[in-house]
Parts: sequence; structure tokens; C-alpha cells
Amino acid sequence: MEILGSIVLVVHLAGFAALFGAWLVEIVNRRTNVTRLMQWGLVVTLVAGLALAAPWGIHHELDYAKIGVKLVILVVIGALLGIIGARQRRGARVAAPLFWAIGVLTLGNAALAVIW
Repeated sequence: MEILGSIVLVVHLAGFAALFGAWLVEIVNRRTNVTRLMQWGLVVTLVAGLALAAPWGIHHELDYAKIGVKLVILVVIGALLGIIGARQRRGARVAAPLFWAIGVLTLGNAALAVIW
């Protein structure tokens, strides 16, 4: 079970890397576009995170407050991706602070995982 948990953790980290990396590429190129890679990174992070939060064969207590806070942040990131994606499809301009919020929240979510 420990190997499976480690594999799920690696998938979770890969999802984070896809989301944050795609955001960083857009920032470096001075664009505020939501990409498919960001959306897939969010989905992979969410699914793997929920799998990590399941109490399957572990021998320690889960911190449900931390899990809840991280889930709320992930939902907010998803909402921002959806709002910006809808504006892109309509051809409207995307406010830079909304796009920056995606990266800040993503990095903050990773910091919570390490610090808390």
C-alpha cells in the first residue's frame, strides 16, 4: 500500500507541476491565457489529492482541516480558470490580477502542503 500511496503522491505533484508550469509559461510570455494544460493539471491534482486524502491503509491520522483548506483553494483556482476561460472564448480581455491569482493560489497551496 505504501508504494501505491507514493505513486499517487507523484501523480499529485505532476498535476501541480503542470498547472503551475503552464501558468509560469504564460506569465513569462506576457499572456493571460488559460491553457488546456492548466485545466488538466487542476483535474489531476484534484483527483490525486482526493485519493491521498482517503484513509486507505495508513497508520497515521489525517489532518482534515488542512485537507479542507487545500480543497477550498483548489476549488477557487478552478473557478478562476473557468471564469478566465469563458472570457477568452467570448474574446473579452482578461484582467491580469485574476490571472495572477491563479499562480499565487497554486503556489500558496503547495506551500501549505509543506509548511502546515
